Amino acid sequence: MDWTQLLTTERYGHQAIDADELGRSHFHKDHDRIVFSSAFRKLGGKTQVHPLAKNDHVHNRLIHSLEVGSVGRSLGIRAGERIRDQLPSWIEPDDLGVIVQSACLAHDIGNPPFGHAGEFAIQDWFKQPENAYLMDALPDANRLDFQQFEGNAQGFRIIAQVEYHLNRGGLRLTYPTLGASIKYPWTLDGAGKKAKFSCFQPERHILEKLAHTLGLGQQGPHGWSRHPLSYLMEAADDICYALIDLEDAVELHILDFDEVREVFQNIQGSDVLDLDDGDNGISPNRQLAALRGKTIGIIVDAVVDAYVQQLPNIMAGTFEGDLISACPETIRNGIRQAKTLARNKVFLDTQKTETEIGAYAVLSTLLQAFVTAGFELHRKKDYSALTYRAKRVFDLMGMEAPNPNSSLADIYYRLMDHISGMTDNYASYLARQIGGPSQPHFF
Repeated sequence: MDWTQLLTTERYGHQAIDADELGRSHFHKDHDRIVFSSAFRKLGGKTQVHPLAKNDHVHNRLIHSLEVGSVGRSLGIRAGERIRDQLPSWIEPDDLGVIVQSACLAHDIGNPPFGHAGEFAIQDWFKQPENAYLMDALPDANRLDFQQFEGNAQGFRIIAQVEYHLNRGGLRLTYPTLGASIKYPWTLDGAGKKAKFSCFQPERHILEKLAHTLGLGQQGPHGWSRHPLSYLMEAADDICYALIDLEDAVELHILDFDEVREVFQNIQGSDVLDLDDGDNGISPNRQLAALRGKTIGIIVDAVVDAYVQQLPNIMAGTFEGDLISACPETIRNGIRQAKTLARNKVFLDTQKTETEIGAYAVLSTLLQAFVTAGFELHRKKDYSALTYRAKRVFDLMGMEAPNPNSSLADIYYRLMDHISGMTDNYASYLARQIGGPSQPHFF
């Protein structure tokens, strides 16, 4: 791969390229388009780890994305400074910083209500035998998209296809920002055992054009090499969710301060609580915030070193794994310790588990109403011929309702755009309304 091609200022869905920029660069425009999008704004009502948390200090997806963006910007700038002699003349280290920051802001934009629990609920609903009649007419590839619904693929669909310019370029971001935002540049066909992928079938042609424009190397029949900056986006996300999720757990009294402090100090390679003001009279939360800031700084240094060392392999498309795994042992072990603590104590918290079970009921109710209405629309091809209930379902979607002449698959994708775009609270409210007064109060 070549940086001149990887950092083109060409914009997907928009052929005109301004030769001169006034004020904002092409990449700063990407940042602003993401920030001002409704899909990004809705992340403020979506789960990070703890669904429908009552504590205002707990992270939601919006705050998480902003923090990931902040770390990503630092990684991009620092990496840009180290490899400046390899970059095109029109690119500054700050440009790499804002590309990575923008990719970080968009990295969770496709997550459905209730986070990963929502993903599993959607997948399971489409796999249920009683819903098979709704899926039988779909091509196999489309049916599997729904049965393996993936927030990463929904995110790529939103920024490249749905938001702003529907089916005409989406947010119309530059190719570098689109490329850096994609962690798994393949469709489900190339997903492997983990079933992780970043592209549904309708966006396959966009991914192909993206790969061709950026010069991404072909990786098997169904995928391409990752954009080199996507590794920095991934590292920023890994850093934030590994560390800050533990901070939330202390706030919610799921973990003790000393448990989390030990993790942070192990990463720092020190058992001394080194705070500028000492620890006398400072609350555990303030101590933890100071520790977290220093710990992130140490990991950022290590990740930038790993990136520069591994860049020849990354550019050749042969690098496997992630940048955290290429860091020194203290960093790797510390991140592993943080994730193990979260998996064993945070993710198994009783209140979190109860809420995630409720998420299944919410999404099942919504999917039953919307998908059956979509199935009826495909059969009748006319809104006026629909049953009253189906009409009212599409009234809720307004101008976002699918075209009655679309294929069944396209109708379902548009319905999933609507459902996955809901916030946790709105999804819960609408499920109660649709379910009728006799239905249980989900939350």
